[in-house]
Amino acid sequence: MGSAEIMLGLGLLLAGVAVFLFVSALITNNAGKQQLSWANDTGPRESQNKIINLSRPLVHQFTLQHALKIKSPSYRKRIKKYINTSGLAAELNEDEFIGLQILWGVMFPLFTIIMNFALEFNFSYFVLLCFIPAGFYLPIMHSLAMKKQRELSIRSDLPFYIDLLALSVEAGLDFFAAIQKLVDKSAGTGSVLGEELGIVLKDVKIGSSKGQALRGLSDRVDMSEMTSFVAVLIDADASGSPISQVLKDQSVQMRLERFVRAEKAGAKASQAIMIPLMLFIVPAVFIMVFGPVAISFMAGGK
Repeated sequence: MGSAEIMLGLGLLLAGVAVFLFVSALITNNAGKQQLSWANDTGPRESQNKIINLSRPLVHQFTLQHALKIKSPSYRKRIKKYINTSGLAAELNEDEFIGLQILWGVMFPLFTIIMNFALEFNFSYFVLLCFIPAGFYLPIMHSLAMKKQRELSIRSDLPFYIDLLALSVEAGLDFFAAIQKLVDKSAGTGSVLGEELGIVLKDVKIGSSKGQALRGLSDRVDMSEMTSFVAVLIDADASGSPISQVLKDQSVQMRLERFVRAEKAGAKASQAIMIPLMLFIVPAVFIMVFGPVAISFMAGGK
């Protein structure tokens, strides 16, 4: 049996498996019986990522039922952290996230391999197999990018918000009443920190203690600045220290840390610019300065 017959048999086998999975998904799909659980009993918010919006119907139809079978607590805990720290909790839950990984890491590469063989595109199978880890990692890449955007926004707003909290507390408001004022003022502005403080207030209203709500904020944001800020607030509340003075001290500390980060970024930029300077600018200057001298020397030598 030649290689062509082997490839043909393999292609037919893969096509048969694909047809079987498609038919079984249509017939036995029970994802509708295990709907995604959302806190407000409504559908998820439309994602900012167009790929997720286009993939969601395919996930619910074909891969969600398989994602529900993955019960590993450690894996689901890691996925939950990706979702919470990236602010995607209103768009995705753990089952949909895993369903996206299965869709882009398993089904899409399998479909591409079958089409490559059936239509004789002659793409390298090694390249097609590279789609498997890339597709599996695609939702994680999106969550990490969203987390980075959130961190930049929070680092920019945090000193200003702390100043406003300190002023409100000094004016006689309770700490959480001051947070409510900030949330009301930031509504509709797209502030990430304002949205997270709103979640803190909701947690307190549904029965969480102040410490639990603030620790939840620290876990969702997952930044060293927020972790230290929350720890200081919890300690001040437990020891009875004046919150206004604690907030002022934290504001000064946050601004100092931001200044240090800016200095480090400037130092890295000055180092990074040395590479194009040495490779392109300095040779061009040497050519402009010594080029005419070299040409006249060679002409005189003749």
